[in-house]
Amino acid sequence: MEINEQRHSAEQTVRALVQLSHRGPKDLTLTTDHRRPAPGPGEYLIRVGAAGVNFADVMQTHGAYGGGPQAPYVAGFEAAGEIVGVGAGVERPLPVGTHVVGAGPGAFAQYMTMPAEGVLPVPSGWSDAEALGLVLNWATALAALKPLGEISTGDVVLVHAAAGGVGQAAVRLARHYGARVIATASPAKHDVVTALGADEVLDSRRPDLAAEITRLTGGVDLVLESVGQATFEVSLSVTKPFTGRVVVFGAASGDATLTTHDLVFTHQVQVKGLHIGALATAAPSLYESLLVEIEALIAHGVYPPGTPQVHSLAEGPAVLQQLEAGRTRGKHALDPWRQ
Repeated sequence: MEINEQRHSAEQTVRALVQLSHRGPKDLTLTTDHRRPAPGPGEYLIRVGAAGVNFADVMQTHGAYGGGPQAPYVAGFEAAGEIVGVGAGVERPLPVGTHVVGAGPGAFAQYMTMPAEGVLPVPSGWSDAEALGLVLNWATALAALKPLGEISTGDVVLVHAAAGGVGQAAVRLARHYGARVIATASPAKHDVVTALGADEVLDSRRPDLAAEITRLTGGVDLVLESVGQATFEVSLSVTKPFTGRVVVFGAASGDATLTTHDLVFTHQVQVKGLHIGALATAAPSLYESLLVEIEALIAHGVYPPGTPQVHSLAEGPAVLQQLEAGRTRGKHALDPWRQ
């Protein structure tokens, strides 16, 4: 470890994207003199190879993410990279030099710290960028479909925002588990979702969306809901009464409301909330089982290496603004070493 620390000792200041306010991604600023962090107890120091861009990053720039950081802060929370330091108290630490994927504060920088208990080795033969999404997008999709969504062969599953990071994983997984997949996305993204195996891809903004889904399916067994206000009423109205499940893990278009009166008299469905970080903390054995299953999915070729679009840190503010406006497809990443 000493050799590694010497190799990196000259890099005491690092390039990073700092969020200066809660006025959105336009106030993300590239700095070149941010102090390199040091690993605390139970943490690894990571030389970031690629950092994932997520809608939660957009929410954080507006101060709208529950428990999110207060400005100013180094943005980003998902990354893959090389372990270059180990804090005190890490049980059975992975060797320095191991490439891992995980989450922690300040991912949009050349170096960050990560809680050691939450990292996974980058799969053999995969680059750092290809591993992004493993502990967030794919774990969220799997949790929504299996332990919470209780997916069964022959179920009809509705996936909103199907061209996004979680959405693409969910379409692949739902097909793998034998479901019929109805997906929504903007028309320009339909080719991407169709290629993943969705049975039907519908325009998320069509005014008769609920009627069309009901016509196609007669009712949906499971909805993966991450859009919020713009689709939530549709999700509730197309879900089969009593046996149908709606798993909510985002609200990209704003919050929607649901009352007890709605649940008793209008939409008698099972509504379940999901935040993968909270699940990992509150139900660690369940989270561990998700990671074990993901490793099996990788081994069997169901989960292929990711193909994120990689940008420099300087492009980060524009990428987040495009994500906020719904103009992205698939996974996006930042390379903090790219000029």
